[in-house]
Amino acid sequence: MSNMHIFNAGPCKLPDIVLEKTAEAINNFAGTGMSVLSISHRTKEWDAVMNETRALWKELLDIPDGYEVVFLSSGCTMEFLMVALNFLEKKAAYVDTGVWSTKALKTAKQFGEVVVPASSEDRHYCYVPK
Repeated sequence: MSNMHIFNAGPCKLPDIVLEKTAEAINNFAGTGMSVLSISHRTKEWDAVMNETRALWKELLDIPDGYEVVFLSSGCTMEFLMVALNFLEKKAAYVDTGVWSTKALKTAKQFGEVVVPASSEDRHYCYVPK
């Protein structure tokens, strides 16, 4: 395995042990004789993975009993939607600093009134407004 470092906001190099265990799971996941790519998400083996993952997240983040860890498949666009759905009751303020905030406020407008108290659009988003 290489000792490369990737310095960006996207993917990163995984530890060698993760790559080795992943390669093993592609051939034989949890002793099932099936690939992790082929196994159903309804099996007891996959259930064990999800239960352990939830428990580790609860431990790591000190999430108290009565709260659940939920895994959602998405990206930033879905996050914009979830923030608006969960927090925008009537009115929200967004500072417009570029592409991502513009997308977020556009999504929020579907759920309530949105005001923009500050924006750097006037100079093509080259600064963060006060």
